[in-house]
Amino acid sequence: MLNDLDLITAAFVGTPLAGLPVGHGPSGTVIVADVDPDRLHEGWRAAEALVPVTGRRPVLVTDDFDDSMRMLSESEPGPSEPELRAFAEAARASEPWLAYRHYGEDDEVVEGELEYYARSIAGVDLTGLVSDVALPVPRQALERALYDRVLADPDLHARVLDSVRFVTQTGYWYTPDSVLLMLLPTGDVRSSAYWVDFYGAETREYQYKLAELLAQWQDRWDARLVASWGTMLQFQVGRRPAAGDEAWTAAGQLKGLAGNLDLSRWEVAVALTAGDAWFVHNRP
Repeated sequence: MLNDLDLITAAFVGTPLAGLPVGHGPSGTVIVADVDPDRLHEGWRAAEALVPVTGRRPVLVTDDFDDSMRMLSESEPGPSEPELRAFAEAARASEPWLAYRHYGEDDEVVEGELEYYARSIAGVDLTGLVSDVALPVPRQALERALYDRVLADPDLHARVLDSVRFVTQTGYWYTPDSVLLMLLPTGDVRSSAYWVDFYGAETREYQYKLAELLAQWQDRWDARLVASWGTMLQFQVGRRPAAGDEAWTAAGQLKGLAGNLDLSRWEVAVALTAGDAWFVHNRP
């Protein structure tokens, strides 16, 4: 069933993917070409809803940067079932959050730096909120104090949210010129990471960690991988973290994976409660 292109084509009838070219892709995948960049999320949602029919998890990819990402004239074998089971088991045993930690996680804030760390992306100076914090102080302790005090002030929280909510909306997502839909030969979340091309998971060990991360995020937040553009990942989120500890934890994890997300952790925590689209950027 997994290699039946006619079955997949028939399943797409009546969806935004209807009539698009369907063919063999690398390593046992199926490629759907000519996805409309303006409707990429709609196309992905249609394929995601059909996983019980196709047995394949969808992820949007692009051939803008990779000539090997293309349709093939013949089916190319992927990993064997035992190999894929071993991959998933290794992922389950991994510890992703020991590896995916933001490079500034352990910074310390010293005299003269408070104003730098207490300024929001919109330029709002929040130094007065934490003027009573004794320095030096771990950056994470200072940011958590900022977060808690912003939450305690509804007007200030609304101002900050207005400036940061863009990072959890699909309008912030990257859109390549050429969009392909890759249907992976598995319905399992962990196993799907075998085919995900991401700069933050270039080795097999990091692929295991990314696989476990994908499984944990889907289980906890119903966060499903929509697109992988090499240095970027995009997720649809079904359960938003609640303000407070949940959002703080999720923000730390997102910052750990997205080394190039230019917001402070406390700002990300504010944004996560108000959007359903997570954006990861990790580049050289």
